[in-house]
Amino acid sequence: MPSATTRTLQGRVEGERSGDVSVFRGIPYAASTSGAARFAPPRPPEPWDGVRPCRTAGPIAPQNPSALETMLGSDGSTGDEDCLSLNVFTPDCDDAGRPVMVWIHGGAFVTGTGSIPWYDGARLAARGVVVVTINYRLGALGFLHLEGIAPGFDGAGNAGLLDQIAALEWVRDNVSGFGGDPDQVTIFGESAGAMSVACLLAAPAARGLFRRAILQSGAGAHVHEPERATAVAQKFLAEAGVGPGDVDRLRELSVADLLAAQQRLSESTPFDDGLPLQPVVDGTVLVDRPHRAIGAGHAAGVDVLIGTTAEEMNLFLLMDPGLGSLDEAGLSARADARFVPAGRKPGEALAVYRQDRPDAPVRDVLCALLTDFTFRIPAIRLADAQLTQHPGVWMYLFTYRTPAFGGQLGSCHALEIPFVWDNLDARGAAMFVGEVDDGLRALATQMADAWVAFATSGVPAAPGLPEWPRYDADRRATMRFDVGAVEVLDDPGRAERELWQGLDR
Repeated sequence: MPSATTRTLQGRVEGERSGDVSVFRGIPYAASTSGAARFAPPRPPEPWDGVRPCRTAGPIAPQNPSALETMLGSDGSTGDEDCLSLNVFTPDCDDAGRPVMVWIHGGAFVTGTGSIPWYDGARLAARGVVVVTINYRLGALGFLHLEGIAPGFDGAGNAGLLDQIAALEWVRDNVSGFGGDPDQVTIFGESAGAMSVACLLAAPAARGLFRRAILQSGAGAHVHEPERATAVAQKFLAEAGVGPGDVDRLRELSVADLLAAQQRLSESTPFDDGLPLQPVVDGTVLVDRPHRAIGAGHAAGVDVLIGTTAEEMNLFLLMDPGLGSLDEAGLSARADARFVPAGRKPGEALAVYRQDRPDAPVRDVLCALLTDFTFRIPAIRLADAQLTQHPGVWMYLFTYRTPAFGGQLGSCHALEIPFVWDNLDARGAAMFVGEVDDGLRALATQMADAWVAFATSGVPAAPGLPEWPRYDADRRATMRFDVGAVEVLDDPGRAERELWQGLDR
């Protein structure tokens, strides 16, 4: 393929020209995090002489194998600590000053990479934007809060977030050489990527590095308070065979040993306890929980597009071995355990969730409740918080139900990703979304167009979409995306939303 070259602050890079887009892969935005740099804040990369070939993606962050990542197109690599690189897709390396979209991948803060086929940015870039996908440190290497246990580990519990901020600083300083406008940056992500976006909205060090934010199936609820994060770190030390007085030895252990300890930590953490490794309110990188910080004005002026799929938790319930024996009484007990301590009457929560699902299987009702708890209600809370500071908020709901896996997944977590990227032909996508036809392609076109329009103007208006009103606390207008049924709904799931009022999500 023909080559494409441009300059960064560290030196010239060479990518390849493919069709109407130039692609640069594996550009380092920070130095290796191995050795003494393990758990430390990211450092700038070393400059280089000549032209650096950037035709191949860099190593992924160290991680244990994941069935979901394999389905998304991962090659099963366990990664390398020299992983802080990014990929750029651009129509041209000129001075056009195009909007920039920076993607933060998901994976529960323990898996993922910015280089899987689903995140190939060529189709979005062909719409007139510069697309950047990044790697960041994951798992214990990115989110193990050691500050309360030993000196010399400041920021370790948010190292992954500091990496993301360093990547955004690289974009600010270099994207003009790739035809982008550093003052027109949109950050977007899904799952842990969207949770990261919520944290960046609240992080003082990220202020001014982006103008817009898109959060897909993730918001600000997934952060630890310091006490909980310290307890997780102590448990990790025990799994790794490291005493509290010998924490420095973590820098000497092999990556394989760290990943093995991380796997044991994950396996011993109950499902209802949430993610063991995630960002922490450390008082520096995150000074408060994202919802509160956003409500206090930390993201004032940032346009926000946020939403979920309709049945997020179906993806995870497939892996719940105890679900087969759950009956109506057990479902009621699980609902009451969450709502009665908050002042709701026994049976009240189940009655609300059964109201529109009178004949639904127990599994479907549980999915609705857990989807709200984990994803939809936190999204609404973040939108409400931003509304107190800025009116530029939009909400969506993705309801297409995939026939894959016998229809058990429904409108599950991560299903919207290949539609947003217009990458239905990427490896593994058809297995997830079902047989690709004209209806699916039309939906992908509409969503990709809307996301690019939002990054371009702050308004997700696109051909074929009905008028998309801003979200507000009265109407709560929500764009529903489905095959042949793209429409605006007012306050969908109102009864369930009101049930959660006053609960800490």
